[in-house]
Amino acid sequence: MSNFFNMDNPLFSILSKICDMLFISIIYIFLCIPIITIGPASTALYYTMVKVVRKERGYIFREFFKSFKLNFKRASIVGVLMVIIFVILGFDLAYAYGLTAPDSTKGSLLMGVFIGITFLVVSFTQYIFPILSRFDMTIKQLIKAAIYMSMRHIHFTVLMITVNALALVIIYFFNPFIFIAPAIIVLVNSFMMEQVFKKYMPEVEGTGEETGRDEWYLE
Repeated sequence: MSNFFNMDNPLFSILSKICDMLFISIIYIFLCIPIITIGPASTALYYTMVKVVRKERGYIFREFFKSFKLNFKRASIVGVLMVIIFVILGFDLAYAYGLTAPDSTKGSLLMGVFIGITFLVVSFTQYIFPILSRFDMTIKQLIKAAIYMSMRHIHFTVLMITVNALALVIIYFFNPFIFIAPAIIVLVNSFMMEQVFKKYMPEVEGTGEETGRDEWYLE
């Protein structure tokens, strides 16, 4: 019985991580409301889920706001840019759909083109904020890297999009899931994303203690 109440008990560890994921998801949702902070919040969410929840390094709120502040400028610009692109694509899809009634051929052709463009945008969006959380790049380099990785590792890209879509379906039928969905989505996708990132990590000689750097992502 005493082992059950031990804080090192795996059950307590799991419950603690679930609570962390719940709180960080709520903070993430709250920070996404102003729109301009979607980028920094998404970057911080990925950084925190991998470093704290998976690698058990640091404290969840400290690491989240550390990443949020560090990447605020670039992530805000990219986040707003992505919102604008998705709004434009939304209008384009609505326009194409409206043409399907009077001119089904033209409408269907445009719809196919816009769906293809939307898929490409959604694909590189899966990568852009995780990349920013890990690598020091200019916005131009960031966009190029996201496009390259999303196409180069298309199998992981499709799987991550599927995870996102499945989460949306669950939210539709069970609304409270939204309060922990962001963390769960990022956690599941990170297992694929980290496999991709390892291919682009520079070779480092020696351990973190020898180099004086906390290279937790190499573990």
